[in-house]
Formats: sequence, structure tokens, C-alpha cells
Amino acid sequence: MPKDTTLGGRIFDAVNYTLLTIIGLVTVLPFIHVIAGSFTTVQELAEKQFVIIPTVWSLDAYKYVFSTNVIFKALGVSIGVTLLGTLFSMFLTSLMAYGLSRRDLDGRRTIMFAVVFTMLFSGGMIPTFLVVKSMGLIDTYAALVVPVAINAFNLIIMRNFFQNLPDGIEESAKIDGCSDWGILFRIVIPLSMPAIATISLFYAVTYWNTYLQAILYLNDAAKWPVQVILRQIVILASGLAADTSGFDDSFVAPPEQTVKMAVIVVATLPILIVYPFLQKHFAKGALLGSIKG
Repeated sequence: MPKDTTLGGRIFDAVNYTLLTIIGLVTVLPFIHVIAGSFTTVQELAEKQFVIIPTVWSLDAYKYVFSTNVIFKALGVSIGVTLLGTLFSMFLTSLMAYGLSRRDLDGRRTIMFAVVFTMLFSGGMIPTFLVVKSMGLIDTYAALVVPVAINAFNLIIMRNFFQNLPDGIEESAKIDGCSDWGILFRIVIPLSMPAIATISLFYAVTYWNTYLQAILYLNDAAKWPVQVILRQIVILASGLAADTSGFDDSFVAPPEQTVKMAVIVVATLPILIVYPFLQKHFAKGALLGSIKG
């Protein structure tokens, strides 16, 4: 598209650039403040309302966060739950979405109604807890995965993406003698990598941020994921009572407010590292999965 060189066009471009720059700064500056605040001293953070570049760099907050070996075990738990949970959820979501995308499936409208119904109404915390308990999942890592294995929103995006694939591809595969399983795993899945990358990121963020399920279903503090441990650290740094049964004797005194900044960085950094590798698929997958229902 040729650039508009008229006065009105230049003014329009200047206003657009200005607004986008302001919006970008408003979005990015809080993250910069959090990162900078985690590396600054307690005194400087108390004196300044907003820190972009610390005057004196300090690692006291991170020394406090990592002063107990429990944090490393919790990171391992979160990484394991995130990886296995994402694979498990993608496997189930892909199977169900592929089945619901087939127009010759009897009762698929009824099934889709039931799926959408769960987005509007749920059983609630207590009934869900009773179901998890009756399945024998209390105090197991499976309790962090099984109850949230399939997300209705993610399922609908995957189903819509599968429906957008040309029908001729499946027909050609059937003529060549390919089974339904072969069509799914050898043709449909490889062609759906943008949607799979997008939904995988959604599931990974959900599992990485697991907090409420861990509080409800895990009684053993040694099995807590990193989000629960970080929450306990923040509570301790605030001078409030917290469950320290999972902490060892090497735990040191907190450096107050900077800990909260460091906890946010530790909690979000893994996902921020993964996101650039999926970014090229993210927008395309979300867009194509929402074209038609």
C-alpha cells in the first residue's frame, strides 16, 4: 500500500504513532518497573515510587527467594505438571475436537451444547472437590491435571480449526486407504500446528499458574508447585503467618517489598521464555480457529 503523503495522511500517521507509542509504554513500563524493583535495594524502592533503572543493584530479593531448596523442588513440580499436563490436555482436546469437527458424527450438536453449557455453568468448588476425592486423586499430582484436562474454550477453537481444513484432504487419504487414526495423526495434526501451538500455550500457562487446585487437593507441602511456594514466601515477607512446614533451616529473613517483585519475575519468566518460540504460530492459530463455528 503506497504511503499517504498528503498533509492529512501525515497527521493521521503521526497521531497513530503517538498513540501506539503511549499504549506500548503504558503496557511495558510496569514490567520494567517490576524487573528493576526486584534488583534494587529496599531503601531505594521505599524512597522512589517508580524505578526504571536501579541506582544500586542488589540480589538480596533473589537470595531470599532461593534461600531454601524447596523452591527448586517446587519449580521441578511445576515444570513436570506443565509439560505432562499440556501433552495430556492436547491429546484429549485434539481427539474430541476432531470427532466434533466431523459433520457425519451423530449427536455432535448435543455434545457441543453440553460443552458450551460448562462454559456458563459449573458444579462449583465443593462438588468438584467431592468428585476429585471420590476418584482418589487427593494429594496426587493427577489432581492438578485431570479436573482441568479439557478446556471448553480451547476445544471450540480446535474444533473450528479442524472444520476449516479442506474436506478433499481427508477424502484423498481415505481413497489411499488411510484410517481415521491415520488421518488425524498423519494429516490433520501436522496441518494444524498453528492451532496446536496456540492451544498448547494456553494450557501451559494454565498449568504453570496452578494455585487453587494445589491448595484444595494437595495436603503434602512437599508436593506444592512453585506458585504456592512463592505465595508462602510473599506472606512471610509481609510479616504474616504462613505454613513453613515445607521450608528447611536455610531459609533467611526477608528483604521486604523487593521480594514481591522477585516473586513475580520468577513466576512469569519461564512462560516469557517459551512464548517467543510459539509467537509465529500464536496469532495465526487463534485467528483461523475463530473464523466460523
